[in-house]
Amino acid sequence: MTRPPARPRYLRRLAIAMAAYLVSLFAAEYLISRGLVEGALMWVLGVIPGLAVVGAFYAIAMLLIEQKDEFLRMLIVRQILIATGLALSIATVWGFLENFELVPHVDSYWVAILWFLGFGLGGFVNKRTMGAWGECG
Repeated sequence: MTRPPARPRYLRRLAIAMAAYLVSLFAAEYLISRGLVEGALMWVLGVIPGLAVVGAFYAIAMLLIEQKDEFLRMLIVRQILIATGLALSIATVWGFLENFELVPHVDSYWVAILWFLGFGLGGFVNKRTMGAWGECG
């Protein structure tokens, strides 16, 4: 039996990660904001949405690993580099501005949001410069 192509496995992994993220985030927000849980369970509820986002990163990493087409793999790498450069650059500059009390504090999970925005931007850059969105676009 042959394995399905990398893209369907990627989409399945990503769907599972995002479903876990949404369910766990809403559950944690509901339970914690209403004081229905306390102690160690609050920590568990706080960690699960973050682990689900880690699952999305894992899905992308596995797509890169499992992709057999070198051109598509290169497009994914470009997207990852653009996403990483954007997220780390903004987080670093904001961190210094925050350190000097020039801007308000921003929760660190926004770095992941910036990364995913950069990943989408990377797909657009691929389309404009290479003529193809790739597997993730």
